[in-house]
Amino acid sequence: MKRLLVTALAVGALFAAGVPAAQAAPPRTTHGACQYTETPDEPAARPVPLPPDPRHTPDRGGVDVAVLTNQGSLGLRLDRAEAPCTVQSFLHLARHGFFNRTICHRLTAYPTLKVLQCGDPSTTGEGGPGYRFRDELPTTLPPAPNDPTGRRRTYSRGLLAMANAGPDTNGSQFFLVYGDSSLLPDYTVFGTVGAPGLRTLDHVAAGGIRPDADTPPGTTPVDGKPVRTTELKLVLPLGF
Repeated sequence: MKRLLVTALAVGALFAAGVPAAQAAPPRTTHGACQYTETPDEPAARPVPLPPDPRHTPDRGGVDVAVLTNQGSLGLRLDRAEAPCTVQSFLHLARHGFFNRTICHRLTAYPTLKVLQCGDPSTTGEGGPGYRFRDELPTTLPPAPNDPTGRRRTYSRGLLAMANAGPDTNGSQFFLVYGDSSLLPDYTVFGTVGAPGLRTLDHVAAGGIRPDADTPPGTTPVDGKPVRTTELKLVLPLGF
């Protein structure tokens, strides 16, 4: 089974040729509350600077973002109160065109996980913006039904959340939930998908998932690249 909603990169640091690890400069970190931190061993899939990190990150209200794709619109509403640092980073990347002309690289159709994952210009599932930032984890999601551990929560249809590779490793990859999903509450929720966007997600999901070399003959894959390739042509914030 493929990794679950993560942006894990190759293990081990990468350094410039001829520069010993001990001499490498420490990664830069912004000085505000969000502390966006460079990831030299995980370079940006597209060049982009660190986000602004003011003394007070805006933490009230919402921001609408128009997302135009070849499959239809994916209008988003970002929630600053829910995840101010995440929203600030997403808007920063959108203003720099980081998401434009990128392909959503993963669709899942498990009974308990129904998402479309996007935000990686490399389309490999391993690309990011060259920086990371801390989690802003949800605390009000309802318990997932039929979970004997009581730990999983329902990420309901229409939520917008960050993919990650472990605690405090947020970057640029995000997922859009087209069907109620059961997950540990380890993924920052930072907005919602509007009704037109949900129709687009349903259309993409209905197309199914491409079989790959690991797909057993005669079976339907539940995790992989969507048959209906979804390109984010333009991601445009409509207000600040």
